Amino acid sequence: MTNTIFTSPRNDKIMSFEDFLNFEDGTDARYELEDGRLLYMPSESDINQRIASFLFAYLVQLGIPFYCLRIGAEIAVSGTRATVRLPDLMVLSEELAQEMKGASRSFVTLEMLPPRLVVEVVSPGQENEQRDYRYKRSQYQARGIAEYWIIDPIRGQITVLNLVSGLYEEAVFTGDAVIASELLSELGQGSFLTAAQVLQWSS
Repeated sequence: MTNTIFTSPRNDKIMSFEDFLNFEDGTDARYELEDGRLLYMPSESDINQRIASFLFAYLVQLGIPFYCLRIGAEIAVSGTRATVRLPDLMVLSEELAQEMKGASRSFVTLEMLPPRLVVEVVSPGQENEQRDYRYKRSQYQARGIAEYWIIDPIRGQITVLNLVSGLYEEAVFTGDAVIASELLSELGQGSFLTAAQVLQWSS
């Protein structure tokens, strides 16, 4: 996810999910919500856009319906206070896609089923690394998201986290290593996607 910059709502108020959903600042700015405080999200870098678009197209070719894929959708996760994330890409189950059909806002609430996969592309900076590798990891794990990919163009690696008995098991892929993914395996089409193929857009 693109660099994030802390900002505060009016009067430094701690926001609820309802506050966040009703928040308007008169601009097209995008925000996450972290423990009740707004995080301003600058426009995505071209690298992030390319990686997310490549994966979108790749997953469609493997047979995932386009309506089960989301770029720019929001998801509520567990936190000390209300927390909303804005992943680079999400893969929804058929049930979740139907549950969201016709919604005025592409927002996965806490009451909904979790996505099948969430993808984050790491942007430069220690805070961004900590957010993707630590905070979001624990939040997505608690949310019950079966698979979480951390794509890191700076380190040249892809970390795949699979949920096993409530905890993420980690595998790291670089170069021409084929990405081992429960989701890709379930598609039953012999995916041979490599880390290099995904990361080619960052060079």
